[in-house]
Amino acid sequence: MTRSSPTPPVHRVALVEDRREVREQWASFLNGFDGFSCVCACASGEEALQAIPPLRPDIVLMDIFLPGMSGIECTVRLKVVIPESRVLILTASDDEEMVFPALEAGADGYLLKHSTPAELHHALLDVLHGGVPMTSGIARRVAGFFRRRGEVRLETARLSQRETEVLDLLAKGFVNKEIADKLSLSVETIRSYLKNIYEKMHVHSRAEAVAKYITGRGGSGTTRS
Repeated sequence: MTRSSPTPPVHRVALVEDRREVREQWASFLNGFDGFSCVCACASGEEALQAIPPLRPDIVLMDIFLPGMSGIECTVRLKVVIPESRVLILTASDDEEMVFPALEAGADGYLLKHSTPAELHHALLDVLHGGVPMTSGIARRVAGFFRRRGEVRLETARLSQRETEVLDLLAKGFVNKEIADKLSLSVETIRSYLKNIYEKMHVHSRAEAVAKYITGRGGSGTTRS
């Protein structure tokens, strides 16, 4: 008596895409892949939040531009209730302004809508094995972002402790006189520190210095206190 081989698992995929023709095409792709099944196809983020969590899919393919709630906001909310589901962002744009908010929202990868079925299949397998699938263009943007951040950190590392204190207060929104008062220094001394900061960071204004400083820290700035 021969023993039959165990049936391989079918990976469940949910799709969120507002354009019907695209939604139907991608659902067809998914159902055509061995070991994959499209268990849900939603036209909006609001619909997705109702339909997807009870299904607990392995992967969610998420359009970034949706009517009403954006794909980024939907990703954030889905990650709260089904954190084990991987989310792959689908969009026609590899704009840096879209890439990083999507990744920060918890997305596990990023695909362009003109990806071929073979590229989609490879991305699905990649994310299931812990990868972070991205097109080469998006990967270059991510690498460039962190390279620039590293360069900024090298520049700020050259600052003295006092120069760093001045820059930190500058980033918090304090003006020269307020910085001088907080550090018990003269306004002229603060101007001298700022001149040194600009030279070391290769910038020409306080706005540029603050922007670089925030980029190097990987944050969005702080508030006055």
